[in-house]
Amino acid sequence: MFAAKLLGWVLLGVVRLLTGAQARWWGCPPKAEQRIYFANHQSHLDLVMIWAALPEELRSITRPIAARDYWANTPMKRWITTEVFNAIYVERGGTPAPAEDGAPAPDPMAPLMPLIEALRSGDSIIIFPEGTRGHTGEPQKFKSGLYTLAQMFPEVVLVPAWIDNVQRVMPKGEIVPVPILCSVTFGAPIALGADEERRAFLDRAREAVVALRNV
Repeated sequence: MFAAKLLGWVLLGVVRLLTGAQARWWGCPPKAEQRIYFANHQSHLDLVMIWAALPEELRSITRPIAARDYWANTPMKRWITTEVFNAIYVERGGTPAPAEDGAPAPDPMAPLMPLIEALRSGDSIIIFPEGTRGHTGEPQKFKSGLYTLAQMFPEVVLVPAWIDNVQRVMPKGEIVPVPILCSVTFGAPIALGADEERRAFLDRAREAVVALRNV
């Protein structure tokens, strides 16, 4: 769609003008292979920042996740996230609420199904394993989704990323962005170890993201 492609180039120019959108590949090169990029999360602009930092050939095969309650709450944002970013909508809130007496039990895999379908179709994805934005500068504990995806798709390359400064571009509650130099550092891939327990893997994945802060 020409309009979506044109707006994509406009947004890319604006994001790079405001932030620089510098990409630093530390430990792995940009490569057109199926990947799960997992990064820290401090702003709604995180998905825009990491999307803009990727080379064009990777943007076309990589889909960021987007919180449905924020990115689909107006027709314009919904159009941008679907037509420009090709985003995957996810529901915030994590695990489904317990079923009432007599009702079918909720499927714990349901929140991950959009990501699973994207990976099954061959797409790369960008996820934020904290689930919600942090406000302390330190990533929160990673939720179990990354572990589940690593189990289900062992052939997909897991690439950590650190997004720096983007929370200062659009602080919570503000609507006017502030020009500040930002960067995304992509690190060496990690892999789920044989018989590695969930918490141990998630803590190791979080450490791989945090380690990129100072490189």
